[in-house]
Amino acid sequence: METPEENNALVTMDVLGTPETQPNKRRKKKSIVWEYFTIETVSPGCRRACCKRCKQSFAYSTGSKVAGTSHLKRHIAKGTCPAIIRDQDNNQLTPSQVTPRSGGSELPKRRYRSPASPYVPFDQDRCRHEIAKMIIMHDYPLHMVEHPGFIAFVQNLQPRFDKVSFNTVQGDCVATYLREKQSVMKLIEGIPGRFCLTLDMWTSNQTLGYVFITGHFIDGDWKLHRRILNVIMEPYSDSANALSHAVAACLSDWSLESRLFSVTINHPLTEAGLENLRPLLCTKNPLILDGQLLIGNCVARTLSSVAKDVLAAGQEIIKKIRDSVKYVKTSESHEEKFLEIKHQLQVPSEKSPSLDNQTQWNTTYQMLVAASELKEVFSCLDTSDPDYKEAPSMEDWKQVETLCNILKPLFDAANILTTSTNPTVITFFHEVWKIHSDLARAVNSEDPFISNLSKALQEKIDKYWKDCSLVLAIAVVMDPRFKMKLVEFSFTKIYGEDAPTYIKIVDDGIHELFLEYIALPLPLTPTYADEGNAGNNAKMEESQGGNLPSDNGLTDFDAYIMETTSQHSKSELDQYLEESLLPRVPDFDVLGWWKQNKLKYPTLSKMARDILSIPVSAAAPDSVFDMVNKQLDQYRSSLRPETVEALVCAKDWLQCGSSADVSNAPVKMEF
Repeated sequence: METPEENNALVTMDVLGTPETQPNKRRKKKSIVWEYFTIETVSPGCRRACCKRCKQSFAYSTGSKVAGTSHLKRHIAKGTCPAIIRDQDNNQLTPSQVTPRSGGSELPKRRYRSPASPYVPFDQDRCRHEIAKMIIMHDYPLHMVEHPGFIAFVQNLQPRFDKVSFNTVQGDCVATYLREKQSVMKLIEGIPGRFCLTLDMWTSNQTLGYVFITGHFIDGDWKLHRRILNVIMEPYSDSANALSHAVAACLSDWSLESRLFSVTINHPLTEAGLENLRPLLCTKNPLILDGQLLIGNCVARTLSSVAKDVLAAGQEIIKKIRDSVKYVKTSESHEEKFLEIKHQLQVPSEKSPSLDNQTQWNTTYQMLVAASELKEVFSCLDTSDPDYKEAPSMEDWKQVETLCNILKPLFDAANILTTSTNPTVITFFHEVWKIHSDLARAVNSEDPFISNLSKALQEKIDKYWKDCSLVLAIAVVMDPRFKMKLVEFSFTKIYGEDAPTYIKIVDDGIHELFLEYIALPLPLTPTYADEGNAGNNAKMEESQGGNLPSDNGLTDFDAYIMETTSQHSKSELDQYLEESLLPRVPDFDVLGWWKQNKLKYPTLSKMARDILSIPVSAAAPDSVFDMVNKQLDQYRSSLRPETVEALVCAKDWLQCGSSADVSNAPVKMEF
């Protein structure tokens, strides 16, 4: 019987050259090492394995004793062969790809389990880079690299990995942030239009404020983008200067001083705070229409505030429903009984009872809706289960239905913010108008509960409408399906005989804004020159030997053309408004329409691009339904503000795939 050592040997007639060194009966062995070693006879009865790459020799057999192949595997697979190490450095191998050597064999492959698994060279820097990305993407604590469990796991996975400290991984995370920031900078530099900002104030457990600043913009392909640009610590979050200071810092950091179009705020702000923002915006951007594009009311916060009032008005019945659902969901036998009754009654609803998260009002609404559809089951459970007490009465179920009817339009509107990738500023003209109309009718209800509650809710919606209706209406005008017609129709419903006054405000505002764009130097921004007829102009200059005057030489001519043509022809805006409306087809792409018509409306399309990028909400999609202020957790509150910014921004950029065109080479940084 052959020994295991003999089984590891691979000796062929070609290698040894003599029939004495390899008996014919011995079967061919398949160890991976023999792709990199040959066997040489150095003396009678003594053979050594010679590395094909570095020419080192190793003991193989003496007499009848065979040394095996473990030490040969270590030579090629553990990175001790100097020739293999040199090839790795020259080829810059990635952990997932091995480049074959031209004219030679591939680098070693371990065949411990699968013959197809590639040899992966170890790279300490790349491992650190991937750990930093893992921490950023999944919100892991930086200190995890010092936890005994993590250290033991890594040492078993790769013994050659050097343990890293908190400071080291913090530096790696900041390096990842800086590399991703370069990519976002490049993206922003190529944006032809202006930028809108949203401000969301978070607090730490030390009562420090953190302003999350998000940029919203439309690229040259007319795609809407959203990126977190900064997280700025403001020690005194209630200060009238806190947000204006944060905005100024953001504009300076990203060189956006002359490109800011609007600001939307998700934080209660005093009039003094608003006044501190207004001159900043007007100074940096003359298009702000005296601050009318400063949106002090985030629609998500407004809807949450209204929903909170609704839930407070029905808190007693909501508690009853919650206790009933809790009775069913916290016991397996109770839930089985509930489902059995539902099956017997053949209740058509596919919903099942669910407990709510009392910090997010949509879960409470969904709990009420599900319970209302299953009210017959709850009623039968009351008669068949003696332990189930305090079941809601028919009057209670009627009130639940009332609460659901009031919450439904709020839920439908807020839900758009969690899923839509299209401009929401147009959509919310419809949504807010519908909510406003519904509450106006509810105020006249004969039910005192509905009437009194609707009056309180109407005050908040009226305030939002007063502060934001101009922006919402101007955005609707930029939709070729509606233009001024929907404004006229809806304002007539809301304002009655006073509608013409408010319609004129919108009409004057849109024309005033258009005149601001006409008055700007051409092109509006350097990147606008790349659009429209830029390519044709370049060809014309080339064909004429480049003898055309420069743009600076034609500035007065441009002004002359504008003055003379405006006297005899209608403006782009008036032509656009007079054209017939487009059909209201489903899934209409308003940005795509403006992309196709930017040559027909060169100035108006630039204005439309900026207007349609205005965000109505400053809340992140996962925070739209929050009823409590956002707070940093205890761990992030303990980190330096610069580190918090790096972690938050880098996660957002990595999720957006901003690093697709950036080198993966790790940036080393130590604290």
